[in-house]
Order: sequence, then structure tokens, then C-alpha cells
Amino acid sequence: MFTAQLKQEVEPIIEAIYEDGFIQGMIRGDLSKEAVIHYLKADHLYLNEFAKIYSLLIPKLDDKEGIKFLLEQIDFVMNGEVTAHYTLADYAQVDYKEIIKDGEWYPSSDHYIKHMYFNAYRYSDAAFTICAMAPCPYVYQQLALKMKERHDFTGNPFKDWVDFYAVEMKPLMEHLDGWVDAFANTASEAERDILAKNFKESCIHEKRFFDMAFTQQTWESVVV
Repeated sequence: MFTAQLKQEVEPIIEAIYEDGFIQGMIRGDLSKEAVIHYLKADHLYLNEFAKIYSLLIPKLDDKEGIKFLLEQIDFVMNGEVTAHYTLADYAQVDYKEIIKDGEWYPSSDHYIKHMYFNAYRYSDAAFTICAMAPCPYVYQQLALKMKERHDFTGNPFKDWVDFYAVEMKPLMEHLDGWVDAFANTASEAERDILAKNFKESCIHEKRFFDMAFTQQTWESVVV
């Protein structure tokens, strides 16, 4: 299947994210609290825009089930995924609402969300945007599964975060994969190339997002 091949091709990117400082700090349980706060400030805004992009796809659909799925995902992004955020805020020992009241767009998160918006406005079929969005849940799922498989998280302050993404992303990915595979089956070679490019680029954006948090990237720091 098309998505299965895509996932094989991006595996080195996911492994590189796993080896980077943010995830390794979670595995050790000593990730800097400043990096966690930086991540939450950016990810709160990112998820808000992620939900808005889902809403942009609704007019592109004619089937009731597809529209229902998008509405469910908007609710999950806005109300379900915050569970993982609270785990991180508890680790940082700062009230979550206090952290996100001053959310910020940093260079890497800014570039990432604009990549998705471009596809939402550029292409009439939702599959192109879905391919730009799917790496977000997929990367988190794969990182969490690798973390659980390779390490014992008993007593680790990030255990609930890992457990959440190891479980909650499975039904979502099954739906997104089926959606993209169905479109790819009848798409032209040029269209499949765009789908693949969108997916791979978003995996790279995921890596840059985690790096952004770990290094506490700002607009000023990228020119130093």
C-alpha cells in the first residue's frame, strides 16, 4: 500500500528524532523544564491551528462519514490531546494555563503550520493536506512505541505521555492511512509524488519542532 511504503521511507527520520535530545531527555527523565515549557508554548498554538486546518477540509468532502471523522478529530485535538500536555506541565511544575497564556510562534513551528495551510488552500482534494498532517500523529505514535519497547518507564515522569501516544494514535492512523491509500489508488504519478513529498516534509518538520523545543529556539537565535 502507498502509506506503508511512505512509512518505510521515513523510518530513518523517525529514528533520528528518537535519538535527538528532547526524546532522549524524556527517556532519561531529566529533560530540562525550560525545554518542556518552550515545547508547550509552541504546541498549544500548533494544535489550535491543526484543528482549524481540519475544518478547512470539511467543504472538500461529500461523504457524511468523512465529515463526522473530521469533526471528531477537531474535538480530540482541542480537548483530548491536552491530556498529554498536562503530563508535561506537571513535570515542569508550572500551571498549564499559565504556560500557554503566552504561547509563541517560533521559526520551526511557524514553517511547519504554514506547510499544512499551503496544502489546504492549494489543492481541492483533502488527501494532499491529510498527507501533510498525518506525520504528526504518526511520528508521535512511533516514538512512543519505540520508547515503550526499548525502555522501562516505571517511575519515569513521562510515562503517561508515552502511554497516551502509544495507544491513542492507532485508530486515527488507521483511518488516515485508508483515506490516503484510497486516493492514491486512482491518483496520477504526479499526484502521488506530491502526497509523498508532503508526508516526508512533515516528518522533517516534526524533527525540527522537537529540536526547536530542546534548543529553545527563538527568532533571534536562528540568526546568531
